Amino acid sequence: MTFGFAPSSAASLSTSTSAASATRLLEPAEWAAAGIPLLRNPREVVSGLHSRHRPRPTTAIVAVLDSDERVCASASFTRRQASSDGWMFRNALLAQLRRVIPHDLRLRTPVRTAVLLYCREGDARWTEEDGAWMWGLRDACTLHGLRCGAYITLTRDGWQVLGEGRGGRRPHADSTPEPFALSEAPPPLPRTGGAASEVLRRAAAR
Repeated sequence: MTFGFAPSSAASLSTSTSAASATRLLEPAEWAAAGIPLLRNPREVVSGLHSRHRPRPTTAIVAVLDSDERVCASASFTRRQASSDGWMFRNALLAQLRRVIPHDLRLRTPVRTAVLLYCREGDARWTEEDGAWMWGLRDACTLHGLRCGAYITLTRDGWQVLGEGRGGRRPHADSTPEPFALSEAPPPLPRTGGAASEVLRRAAAR
């Protein structure tokens, strides 16, 4: 007769849960191979979101950009769960997207892009927490009919677009937000001159 200890159901569940969590993250190489569209002016996007939401560590900002990289909608929230799990991050991002903008699931090809800026402690190097946010962003975009865009970290050293190698020192996690007008492109001036303007000027003079 032999004696031994069979693993408890609780232990088996814990092991399977941790294994599943480990798969719900993206490594930098996987992210780079996913064909994430590059931002034309990442500093402008980062500065605009920083001015709008004034993030502090553990603050996530999800924003939807149109084809001209103008922000259609954005929302910020504080990460509350202790574990870094892509599924939980996906649910949190999806809830924010559903709150601020209608889905684009009826379109065959996404026309809007979602980006995520996460303010955290530490340096700009990739962490498993970043990998879970990447997984969550990609999945949330699929479920909301959006193109998955850049994942950006904001630390005390500055900002960094992970997977692209682009970044800057300002803004950073402790910096004062720029005046909103400075982080946005000025509105185009009304056109003047030409035959139509001359007709309107004469009509107004009468």
